[in-house]
Amino acid sequence: MIEQVLNRNNVKQAYRQVKSNDGSAGVDGMSVKELYNYWFNNRERIETELREGTYLPQPILGVEILKDNGKTRLLGIPTVADRLLQQSVGQVIAIKFEMEFEDYSYGFRPNRNAQQAVLKAQEYINSGYQHIVDIDLKTFFDEVDHCILLQLLYRKVKCPLTLRLIRKWLRAPILIDGKLTKRRKGVPQGSPLSPLLSNIMLNELDKEMEKQGLRYVRYADDFSIYTKSKQAVRTTGNNIYLFLKNKLKLPINREKSGLRKPVNFTILGFGFVPTYIKGDKGKYQLVVSEKGWKSLKQKLKTITKKTTPCSFDERIHRLKEVQRGWLGYYRIANIQGKLKDLDSWVRNRLRYCIWHHWKKPERKRKNLIRLGVDQDHAYQWSRTRMGGWAVAQSPILLTTIKVERLEKRGYVAMYTIYKKIAPHLNEPLYTRPVRTVV
Repeated sequence: MIEQVLNRNNVKQAYRQVKSNDGSAGVDGMSVKELYNYWFNNRERIETELREGTYLPQPILGVEILKDNGKTRLLGIPTVADRLLQQSVGQVIAIKFEMEFEDYSYGFRPNRNAQQAVLKAQEYINSGYQHIVDIDLKTFFDEVDHCILLQLLYRKVKCPLTLRLIRKWLRAPILIDGKLTKRRKGVPQGSPLSPLLSNIMLNELDKEMEKQGLRYVRYADDFSIYTKSKQAVRTTGNNIYLFLKNKLKLPINREKSGLRKPVNFTILGFGFVPTYIKGDKGKYQLVVSEKGWKSLKQKLKTITKKTTPCSFDERIHRLKEVQRGWLGYYRIANIQGKLKDLDSWVRNRLRYCIWHHWKKPERKRKNLIRLGVDQDHAYQWSRTRMGGWAVAQSPILLTTIKVERLEKRGYVAMYTIYKKIAPHLNEPLYTRPVRTVV
């Protein structure tokens, strides 16, 4: 297998993937831009070391990133050279495991995505499976047992050199605040191999749930099980908890795990609300979770803050990037009403930025006149004692800096983008057919 890993075409594909992912430098400080020259100059030496089993990966750089709840998550960043080799290995072994993975695992797999997982969950709920086991694995990537994982790898990967190389990556020390720390469990979250290894580990959980005939959805380490009764949901929850604890040695986060009903259940940033259409009792449609809205509003607020040092065109460019990314993910949800309110709020903030940029009263007066305001009103509003936010929502700016003027400067409302990328959402979401991946 090591020869398949080192195949020129396989390495080229891995290089393109690492380059497109970009990412920070590891402990050696080498950037992705420097990788090509490094590999060109050291390829023969590295290939020889890999074939002889003497290759030693460099330590992982540990970086703590802030989560939405105020806590931190430890991210492990391998060097770009190790990322290239891990991507090469991952591409080869993924082929061997992909056919073994279950249908309802949607995370980090070809032709599968989070939206498919969410729509499958909605299908279960609207079919009457409305008692949900919601399980959150406690720091999954930090708790993976190396022995169990290597045993699972050995079933398909018989090459000793490849297995030894993976083991070295798993055991590579992590550099945190200048101190090297040994690692005896866990998969570095941030390496190209992590998603595949997590799927290999949790595929055992999928098999157990299939064996029990359960309806479930799993996206990486996020999974939920759907049942029809209170008794079934309790029994199922206990059985899966014991399987995770005894067989896979994975602890669950008791604070975030529990038995849910659709109205208090969220999956991958989506929530569920009942529909109130006559004759459709018990059906639920998708909405964006409060956390999803809060995150978006915070990003928009930062971009449209009047003291943010950037031009109006730069603000519009940043807005478009955030809007398209967010809508690309949440396009399957019912968000028309909230989007219209959010667009109105964003436009007022842009007007506030423009008003603040004019600064001096005389400049405000002249600009208002250019926008069609008569001399008297322009003078009065330019000398007003009202705050900038109040002026932004007042008739003087609403009737002069209209939506059409903002659109000429490049502004696009989120609702307009939403209608273009999700034109089928004019009908209730639960009536749309769900594509089942076979």
